[in-house]
Amino acid sequence: MDRPESRCPPPGSLRLVLTCLLILTAVLMYPVLRTFSLWLHSSLTGIYVSGSYSIVFVNCPNEQIARDIARAILDKKMASSVNILPKTSSLYFWKGEIEEGIEVSLLIKTKTSKVSRLFAYMRLAHPFEIPEVFSIPMDQGDARFLRWLEEGMKEN
Repeated sequence: MDRPESRCPPPGSLRLVLTCLLILTAVLMYPVLRTFSLWLHSSLTGIYVSGSYSIVFVNCPNEQIARDIARAILDKKMASSVNILPKTSSLYFWKGEIEEGIEVSLLIKTKTSKVSRLFAYMRLAHPFEIPEVFSIPMDQGDARFLRWLEEGMKEN
């Protein structure tokens, strides 16, 4: 007959499992909690918190593709404003060789909380095998402009 203690987990293993679950939950919830806390702080104090908004940079092969991507981003409320900068001369390594080309750059103004969604969309919609997509958080901005950005991304 089994002894009762042989059916019980070793001492401390439950604590280890709970600790791991707590850490996993914290890691997964951090972006949501950070966004919520920034929004709450800004709402209560009226002060902009650095990093609440970001500028996303994207290079496109031509102006038509840039316009199509910009319109889709705006339609999906992933940004409030997209600047299209024509004819950017680019030099880059591709498959071990130096390449040169003319590209069209997008400057996308969005909430930092929407950047990962925007990146995922770019991976699907962009024609480049590896699209050049990166973001920089906004350090400061005019309060009226930032309110305007916020209004442009509200879901109907």
